[in-house]
Amino acid sequence: MAERYLEFLEGLPALAGLPDSLPSEVTVWLAADPGTVDSILGGRPPEWSAAFAVPSTNELVVPTFDGQLTRVGEAARILRHEWAHLGLHQYLGELRVPRWFDEGYAEWAGGWDAGEAWRLRVLLAARSLPSLDSLSFMWPTGATDARTAYLLSATVFEYLVGASGERGLQIFLERWRDGGSFETALRGTYGVTSGQLEEDWREFVKDRYGWLYVLSRSIVFWSMLSVLLLAMYWIRRRDRRRRMEKLSAEELPDHPAFWLGEDGGEADGESDGTPDVLNR
Repeated sequence: MAERYLEFLEGLPALAGLPDSLPSEVTVWLAADPGTVDSILGGRPPEWSAAFAVPSTNELVVPTFDGQLTRVGEAARILRHEWAHLGLHQYLGELRVPRWFDEGYAEWAGGWDAGEAWRLRVLLAARSLPSLDSLSFMWPTGATDARTAYLLSATVFEYLVGASGERGLQIFLERWRDGGSFETALRGTYGVTSGQLEEDWREFVKDRYGWLYVLSRSIVFWSMLSVLLLAMYWIRRRDRRRRMEKLSAEELPDHPAFWLGEDGGEADGESDGTPDVLNR
């Protein structure tokens, strides 16, 4: 298992916006039981977490008990996420990184599932988007809310990279590291303050993940469409059957009454099966 994880991590592509040498000298722990995880992390992590990056000690903790992440194929996205955490913190050193930026970069650079972002539109319908600062001060502890927070943070990078490419992100990170100021680097690279960035990002999320996007990716939509198609087919089939019954009722019988004589036999002139012309 250790050999498979090592091969996977060594084969990961360079992280967006960072030198391809990062992260380096990472210690990876394969934890066989919860006690080992707690002892390395110095506390009990959220139950829904599947792997853990510890930037302060440059460690990556991978639980392997109870079937968690026992195969690299199932763990690929999660490992890339934690790997991105370590690379970002190694590059920025001792700088304070906002939680939304840290988690957003790791989620986006780690190969986030953009297909799940339709859930953000549902969040918008239920309540307004939380501020990025609120995510920095209080990251959700519940699995569902945390997943939403990851998606929200990742869309910030989707917006930034969509507007300026990965080169813009690289320049921003360089200026932030060299100057030590997040705000100065943001204004110098993207021409906005953090407040303006948040406003632009909110509009981006509303436009990018509108209702059409939600419906096109929702199992509810496709289920409703299937039911509608079945209903249309049933109605069409019923109408067709009614028309056929009506046509059948209006058709002349094989032996009309006027073909028959008073004794029930064939009338004169009809022995050959063809009725005489009737006088009108």
